Amino acid sequence: MTDIISDAQAMAVALAEARLAGEAGEVPIGAVVVCEGAILARGQNRVLRDVDPTAHAEIVALRAAAAALGNYRLAGCSIYVTLEPCAMCAGAMIHARLDRLVFAAADPKTGACGSVLAVLNHPQLNHEMQVEQGIGAEESAELLRSFFRERR
Repeated sequence: MTDIISDAQAMAVALAEARLAGEAGEVPIGAVVVCEGAILARGQNRVLRDVDPTAHAEIVALRAAAAALGNYRLAGCSIYVTLEPCAMCAGAMIHARLDRLVFAAADPKTGACGSVLAVLNHPQLNHEMQVEQGIGAEESAELLRSFFRERR
């Protein structure tokens, strides 16, 4: 029997993806999709490398998860992200029908899961997902602070 990955373990993998993105010159944000207790897909910011404004870590991970399952609906899956998703990524999560979002640090500038906007679980939308935050928040915030400090 396969061990079921914990929230802390899944976020640690997302943070590892974020570090890889930062090393590649991208804003250090990482994501993993977990299904049936195991990591199904990973993603990291790739907007510069792919010359693609939609290549946020969440979108990269969602695309890989959909390809792995052969279905764009990811019901039964959770996504772990190192930073609160933006409106585009939150919208994609709704369309994917994810069960759960776990994010590390809040994003007071573009966060669409409560900080700036509340895209998820809007009463007029037909899909609800569980949302949790805070796991790995300090490490994620420090990765981002260090990244931007080095570029100033």
